[in-house]
Formats: sequence, structure tokens, C-alpha cells
Amino acid sequence: MEALIEFGKIILPAGAVLYAMFLVVRLFVRKEYDSKLIDIKLKNTELVLPIRLQAYERICLYLERITPKNLIVRLNVGQMSAAEFHQVILNEVREEFSHNLSQQVYMSIQAWEVVNSAMEEIVMMVNDCAGTMNEDATSMDLARSVFEKVMEREHLQVDYARAFVKEEIQQNF
Repeated sequence: MEALIEFGKIILPAGAVLYAMFLVVRLFVRKEYDSKLIDIKLKNTELVLPIRLQAYERICLYLERITPKNLIVRLNVGQMSAAEFHQVILNEVREEFSHNLSQQVYMSIQAWEVVNSAMEEIVMMVNDCAGTMNEDATSMDLARSVFEKVMEREHLQVDYARAFVKEEIQQNF
């Protein structure tokens, strides 16, 4: 029995020291891990931040380019029929969209959905106006119809999307 007590006198302090060492080493490893994690996040931020800002910039430019007033003024060159102009507008909007499709990786899901709905609104508006044109209508007639439709609306989704994207940039950066 006395041997067991002597053994306990040795084991208990040794166990306490061992447990204390375990806690110190675990704390050190955790601090080291957190420090490395902060370094990695900092390096990622240094790399990703310029790319994200460029993505937001490109999306703002895209939204500006598909705004009806800019789109029609830029594309309405020469005498085209309303049907030809309709196709030119739709091709331009879709081409611009596909060109900027990869930017969604750097944006929030909500921001991308707003941008996507802005594009869909423009396409639907142009399609609606083109659907009311007769066969001998010119590009000027379609342009006038689109501008009238824009004037009927108080706000376009494109304007809301541009404001949303700018607000997101300001919140994140």
C-alpha cells in the first residue's frame, strides 16, 4: 500500500506537469495556426482585392452600356429595319453579358441576380417594343418606341442594379 502511495506522489505531479505542458503547447500551436491563417488571408486579400474591384468596375460599365439610351445611340447607325435593329440590340446585350459572365465569381449572389434581372428587363423591353412594330418600321421607330417605354417607367432595373453594385462596393471596401 505504501508503494502505491509513493507511486501516486510521483505520478500525480508528473501528470499535472504533463497536462500543463500539453495546454501550453496547444496554445502555442493555436497561436501559430491563427498567425499563419491571418497571413494567408492577407495575401489572398492583396491578390483578390484588385480583381474584385475590376470585376465591379466591369459590371458597372456593362450596366452603363446596356442602358437603353446608350445602347440605342451607340447601335443605331444607318438605315435598318426595326427587325434588323431589334436583332442588333439583342445580340449586343447578350454579347456584352457573355463577355462579363465570369465577373459573377467576384460578386455576391444578390448583386449578380440584380445585374441579371437588369439585363432581362432590357431584353424584354426591346422585345415588347419590337413586337408592336409593323413590317415596314425603321430602326428610328423602334428607338422611339423603346424611349417611350423608358419614359413610362419611373425607374429601370439597370439604374437599380448600378446603385446596388456601387453600394456593395462601398460596403465591402
